[in-house]
Amino acid sequence: MDFTSIIGPVFSIGMILIGLMIEGGHIGSLVQLTAALIVFGGMFGALMVAYPMQDIIGAFKSIGTWLKKPSADPAQIMNDIIDLATTARKESILALEKKRESIRYEPLSVAVRLAVDGTDPHIIRETLETAQHVSLEHQEIYVKYWEDSGAIAPTIGILGAVLGLIHVMENLDKPEMIGPGIAVAFVATLYGVGSANILFIPMGKKIKRKALLDSMAREMVIIGIEGILSGLNPKVIQERLSVFVGDKANDSGGK
Repeated sequence: MDFTSIIGPVFSIGMILIGLMIEGGHIGSLVQLTAALIVFGGMFGALMVAYPMQDIIGAFKSIGTWLKKPSADPAQIMNDIIDLATTARKESILALEKKRESIRYEPLSVAVRLAVDGTDPHIIRETLETAQHVSLEHQEIYVKYWEDSGAIAPTIGILGAVLGLIHVMENLDKPEMIGPGIAVAFVATLYGVGSANILFIPMGKKIKRKALLDSMAREMVIIGIEGILSGLNPKVIQERLSVFVGDKANDSGGK
């Protein structure tokens, strides 16, 4: 679990509510079902116009990516690749089959299976690069969905405020209703701007970052499997992969 994905919004909303109460406001004044229906219902409807249902379903599934830690650990992947390279050098490529069950990163497991099956190295590279490209493209669509949510929600919030003000204008003959009516009208704007900047846009940014991390991990797999099939010394492969690991390189590989 990526706890910052939970702590961040909770902390942000909590600080806003504390500030509201310090100023003498009441949390109850921010709870408006009508405003929520206008903002989130209107936003979702607009996004249905912009995206096919398959992309919308994928975007909601990507919430799991946002909530979970990245599946790719560069240091662990490098360790696995160096272990595979050492085994292949001492024994043979076929000996890598027994290592597959212990590999947690799926693209690396697939690469090992292709290598053990005797697939041409060029075909392996093309297969892995295609999977890398398709995965990144899908994630970019999901990122765009949440970024568009962040762009549309404030606009729908303004629309909700306008609708509320229209209702206030219809009751100008009742002065006691004008103040509360205006306050309620602007709750929709609060929902739109708040959800966009506290949730939707940051969600998109984190999903994008995790997608890039996964793409780099897949690049490590491509470099590693090519090195293994070429018979490179494990230390040479480690040196090539260490750039992806950074400061962790000294603690990984060849052990």
